[in-house]
Amino acid sequence: MNERGSGGRRAAGHSRDDHAASPGGGERRGAGRGNKRPRPPKPVRDEARNVAYDLLRAVDERDAYANLLMPALLRERRLSGRDAGLATELAYGTLRGLGTYDEVIAACSDRAPEDIDPPLLDAIRLGVHQLLKTRVPPHAAVGTTVDLVRLRVGTGASKYANAVLRKVANRSLDQWIPIVAPEAERDPVGHLAVAHSHPRWIVTALRDAVGGDFDETAALLAADNERPRVTLVARPGRSSVEELLSSGAEPGEYSPYAAYLREGDPGSILAVAEGRAAVQDEASQLVALALTRVPVEGGRESWLDVCAGPGGKAGLLDALAVQGGARLLAAELQYHRARLVRQATRQAAVVAADGTVPAWRPGVFDRVMVDAPCTGLGALRRRPEARWRRDPRSLPELGALQRELLSQALEAVRPGGVVAYVTCSPHLAETVTVVGDALRRRTDVEALDARSFLPEVEGLGEGPYAQFWPHRHGTDAMFLALLRRR
Repeated sequence: MNERGSGGRRAAGHSRDDHAASPGGGERRGAGRGNKRPRPPKPVRDEARNVAYDLLRAVDERDAYANLLMPALLRERRLSGRDAGLATELAYGTLRGLGTYDEVIAACSDRAPEDIDPPLLDAIRLGVHQLLKTRVPPHAAVGTTVDLVRLRVGTGASKYANAVLRKVANRSLDQWIPIVAPEAERDPVGHLAVAHSHPRWIVTALRDAVGGDFDETAALLAADNERPRVTLVARPGRSSVEELLSSGAEPGEYSPYAAYLREGDPGSILAVAEGRAAVQDEASQLVALALTRVPVEGGRESWLDVCAGPGGKAGLLDALAVQGGARLLAAELQYHRARLVRQATRQAAVVAADGTVPAWRPGVFDRVMVDAPCTGLGALRRRPEARWRRDPRSLPELGALQRELLSQALEAVRPGGVVAYVTCSPHLAETVTVVGDALRRRTDVEALDARSFLPEVEGLGEGPYAQFWPHRHGTDAMFLALLRRR
């Protein structure tokens, strides 16, 4: 992880704090046998906190994806119910808050976070999250973290953790922010970066995407740090919202196929387990639905999903295509992701193919979906470590890929047909800039007002594009442009 992520140099020396042992150090010994201290009680193994800790270490050591690893860890350790919820909240919350927590740790330690042994630092971060963002009583947050450090790092390190956490516990998060964050008047971007735990470059990008309004930027950053609700999609013709409601879900707000699951494992719902329904953000459902709503003249239609993996939008498009008598071709570059698309669809033709070097004839499709690879800044709620893993240096390469995919999609669609360009990022370089370049190059292409095909949703922007937002709609920050080839 970069910026405020963990990892890097190991501790350079011993702490000189009178109240803390050095990270990873041993116990102090007396001068003679008569000065022996009694051994501390054996630490209690708290499995939920150990799972959270193991996830943090995996993210640091091997760049693991938290949303993929956590379910596997919970199954392996046989955690469910409240214990599984606690482990998930501790791990995800700590990853989201790293930027803020490291500044607080730096203020309470005699060394910078990057100079603390990474295994010890991750454990301290878990403790800081409990102290500043949860309802765990301070004595329990400190005690359980000290036990974790003694068990997983060492007794000497536990003394250091105890000293740091006791200092952290002296103030609330609201009291720490003015101390550790730059002044808002002097450095508004830096203040938001620390206060809401985002890298500066992401704060700047999101500020630009909302038109420069710092108040709205702050609301967006705060929404990124909230746990997203679990949204389900009932694939039409295979399941229904009523079936999901009968399994304990609640009606969705926007999509006619959406339902919210407030608690529990989505996999325990029969329709989800059988692939007739799935977990899918409501904005993802709506951008696929908008593509199918644009009027296109002609008989039986042919549809194309250019970047179909892992199959979320393809699964919904396939179900809608079957209902409307259309045919869907779903293409995905990576073979293992193409297999996931095949599992998510029923009648679509699925191929492992490169959308920039198409294996299909040009000008034959009525509707084309381009869900382009992007920075993923619109889904930071769901991928808690992504903000520290993303790098602005990837933007030029991504931009070139996005332009080529859109260009090939416009070649694939027939005159009168429509292309949906979608990114799970509001970054202007990945959205309006890419589409604007395509419109300047192609005089035979026009932008439709995407908002007019999403009448259920307000606040999608000034048009002609549609931009979903976590703080406005409770969805991922999904961008949609609808382009018709004249």
